[in-house]
Amino acid sequence: MSELTKLPNIGPELAKRLELAGIKSSKKLAELGTENAFIRLKTVFPGACHNQLYALEGAIQGIRWHGISKERKVELQEFMKMTQKNL
Repeated sequence: MSELTKLPNIGPELAKRLELAGIKSSKKLAELGTENAFIRLKTVFPGACHNQLYALEGAIQGIRWHGISKERKVELQEFMKMTQKNL
């Protein structure tokens, strides 16, 4: 099983997808940051959605995605809008 599943919000399926996108460790995920990791994920899996974006953010912060601040959620929603137009 992937070490990514030890992170909050990352189940076996998302871990598998992240690995296929070249993100094979929590260190790599943190280095890339939420937005860059999501771009990689969406490039390989065009159907990646805002739930996965929140999951990545929560995993990097070490919290369940429900605990992401409202301000950060707004930033991520704006980012999501941009990716829908450009990817």
